[in-house]
Amino acid sequence: MSESQNIEYKSSWHDDYLDWICGFANAQGGKIYIGKNNDGKIVGLKNSHELSEKIPNKIRNSMRITAEVNLLDEDGKTYIEIVVQPYSVPISIRGRYFYRSGSVKHELTGAALNEFLLKRAGHTWDDVVEEDATFDDIDEATIKKYLRKAEEAGRLPDIDGLSIPELLEKLRLTKNGKLKRAAIVLFGKDPGRFYPNTFVKIGKFEDDDFTIRFQEVEDGNIIQVLDKVLRTLDYKFLIKNISFVGMNRVETLEYPVPALREMLLNALIHRNYMGAPTQLRVYDNKLQLWNHGTLPVGITLDQLSKSHSSFPRNPILAGACFLGGYIDSWGSGIMKIVNSCKAAGLPTPTLEEDMGGFMVKLFKDRFSKEQLEKLGLNYRQIKAVEYIKTKGKITNSEYQEINEIGKSVTIDELRDLVEQQILVRIGETGRGTYYELANKNDR
Repeated sequence: MSESQNIEYKSSWHDDYLDWICGFANAQGGKIYIGKNNDGKIVGLKNSHELSEKIPNKIRNSMRITAEVNLLDEDGKTYIEIVVQPYSVPISIRGRYFYRSGSVKHELTGAALNEFLLKRAGHTWDDVVEEDATFDDIDEATIKKYLRKAEEAGRLPDIDGLSIPELLEKLRLTKNGKLKRAAIVLFGKDPGRFYPNTFVKIGKFEDDDFTIRFQEVEDGNIIQVLDKVLRTLDYKFLIKNISFVGMNRVETLEYPVPALREMLLNALIHRNYMGAPTQLRVYDNKLQLWNHGTLPVGITLDQLSKSHSSFPRNPILAGACFLGGYIDSWGSGIMKIVNSCKAAGLPTPTLEEDMGGFMVKLFKDRFSKEQLEKLGLNYRQIKAVEYIKTKGKITNSEYQEINEIGKSVTIDELRDLVEQQILVRIGETGRGTYYELANKNDR
């Protein structure tokens, strides 16, 4: 049995492994075997009897919890099994908190620790009352816009004549007449006064990831920021494609608006508001949106683009946005982004967990270097595609020349590009044969 979410092997004992026990206790529980190597093979312990008596005391004294410690024997070799149960209260060691995720132990600090402690106390960030806020901090114009949207969705009946306090109570955004954090970020006049990182940073970048051409910052409540960011992208950051239907001029953004809108809503509703601001990077051939907060336990990146249950980080906020018709409650946001890009003829978006946050990338060039690397092309093939983008086509001899390789390797690699429908071959044999991109309009 290999190491996993609930299994860890150690060939010998060190007191630092108490941190691992803390991590198991704060997660789903697990077992640590002392006297087994990384492959799970028994290597034995010389002082196993002594350790089997000391380890329970170390656990109890350092964390005030108990764990089952078993002394086992197999083929004349002794080893220790430590069985750790999951705890519903937060467990610390020397004032530090650890958490087991996958086969890795993480120390929880900052925003992640705050979120963990709230969860263990039976709360979420958005459900906490903001003591310093009053109903004067609520923007009435945003409320009116929300109600128009809710009426279209038909999900919020019996609201005629309700005052703002009564409406917010119905949306579970208040408690004992006081505003919750969710009310501030959704309807507040100035959420940044309470939570400084509620804004969205937008930047136009060169492909080197460092050189920035220009940037903007949009702040306000979620409903305001959604409109502001989409409008700023339209006016300043994205190119409009122009076509004609009969005599009518039609302008469309280079990325589908439903995908952009869904990306923003997901980021604004599901982000960790105690962390860094949401960041939107625009490049010539791609767009990426990052927000602070990793995926919920039990959800993988692969599952996100398929049908899956919804596990919102901010359930009070998500519930109000659902009733207002801004989102669905079935975890379909990512699927909408993927399907919108597919319908627009764009490459499939990518999903990543990065630097404590979640990132969605949209591409407008299915022959970009990043997309080609995902397909498993080698550097010579990618170089050839870039050559075609500039020259319009490539011959067998040109492929050999730019890559400094022989004819047989060139034939194999060009054939592979054709089979993957990246290139098409023009001509059957002879000097007139050349290769061009499978769909010139996809560049």
